[in-house]
Amino acid sequence: MTEIPDKLYFKIGEVAGLTKVKPYILRYWESEFKIISPRKSQAKQRVYTKRDLGLILEIKKLLYKDKFTLEGAKKKIKEIQSEKAKQLNFGFSDEKYLSALKNIKKELTSIKKILGAGE
Repeated sequence: MTEIPDKLYFKIGEVAGLTKVKPYILRYWESEFKIISPRKSQAKQRVYTKRDLGLILEIKKLLYKDKFTLEGAKKKIKEIQSEKAKQLNFGFSDEKYLSALKNIKKELTSIKKILGAGE
């Protein structure tokens, strides 16, 4: 597997070099896989995150190694993302998860008020 350097952002040339995928293919994948969403720098260059880089490597594996079609790879990526989301929810339903997050927010807001009142 490709070693991803410890950087926050990568230019398209760096991503192409690390993934061994041509820049024009990376741009095409951006249009096909909406989950790859590099930001634009002030100089209007694409800047990719580690997350984007990981997704590109996964897409490359699905297309080139596992021989998925483009549509099949899109479907598989959605499944993978859905599984990861479920794992992050610790097995709770979306409603329970959102409820728990709202309670945490309420508690943190309360703590913030208490700490702010002591100043």
